[in-house]
Amino acid sequence: MRTYIVLDLEWNQSPIGKEGAVEAIPFEIIEIGAVKLDENLEYMSKFHEFISPVVYNDIHHRIYELVHIDINYLRDKGKKFLSVIGKFKQWCYMEGQEPMFCTWGSMDLSELQRNMAYHKQENFFEYPLFYYDIQKLFTLDKCEDPKERLPLEKAVRFLGLPIKGEFHHALDDAYYTSLLFSKINFEALKVYKSLDLYRSPDSKEEEIYVKFPEYAKYVSRGFSSREVLMEDKTVKDMLCCKCNRMLRKKVRWFVDSQKNYYCIAQCPEHGYVRGKIRIRNKQSKGYYAIKTMRLVGKKELDFIKTKKEQLRLRRKNT
Repeated sequence: MRTYIVLDLEWNQSPIGKEGAVEAIPFEIIEIGAVKLDENLEYMSKFHEFISPVVYNDIHHRIYELVHIDINYLRDKGKKFLSVIGKFKQWCYMEGQEPMFCTWGSMDLSELQRNMAYHKQENFFEYPLFYYDIQKLFTLDKCEDPKERLPLEKAVRFLGLPIKGEFHHALDDAYYTSLLFSKINFEALKVYKSLDLYRSPDSKEEEIYVKFPEYAKYVSRGFSSREVLMEDKTVKDMLCCKCNRMLRKKVRWFVDSQKNYYCIAQCPEHGYVRGKIRIRNKQSKGYYAIKTMRLVGKKELDFIKTKKEQLRLRRKNT
């Protein structure tokens, strides 16, 4: 049976700022809250635990302002991370259930896996890890601006939903997220799965290509350098996100000031396709590419042409 695990985390960070941060775990989870829904988005059960911190010995002042939990409370009420994550895994993967994870925003699953790695807990999430970002689905369903991302509290108040608990508490936030989940047109939006990239492809066979109605996304294996990555044919190839046809480029790949790469190709049947490549550091070593191929109009073609020419002139004059 398909179930939906609506997850929310609260975490702490170095109380003295970046200089005191532990690179392997910049955000230490202190609370896990989750609500389990059935395939009809009806409530089934809940999960909630505090976690006793072992990395940072005090609460960052901004975190305290949000969660109103101090370090002594966590040491008294919290349990060891490995104990909590073991119980959470058992609750998620009960016999006969196939969980799909849902979050408000894109960070929680990556940070949960980062904490698991720090504590040497085997990663039990499937690969590749698709999930539903309810914040993104809410935007697609309820907001005029497709790039708008409302904070959870603002989204709850936007729909006039009843306020029954505090925000920035993991279980309450998971409850509010599940409530918003039930208010969107999920049947029309369920194709828009998000992809968590805490674990990126290690080989050609693991590379990811996924299609959506208006765009397609490709995630490459790792490369030793950005330069080697951008010489790879598969990374640079452009496909139509509608018919998968190999496309000829009208504007070749170029890099902007933000180190993102752009190009424009043309499909004889479906029109212009904009390519965008973002290069990310792998968890282990090296770099991988996230390439998005999206249908666009002539206005975007002209914009990309102008952007490339402006960058060329700027570099020429410096």
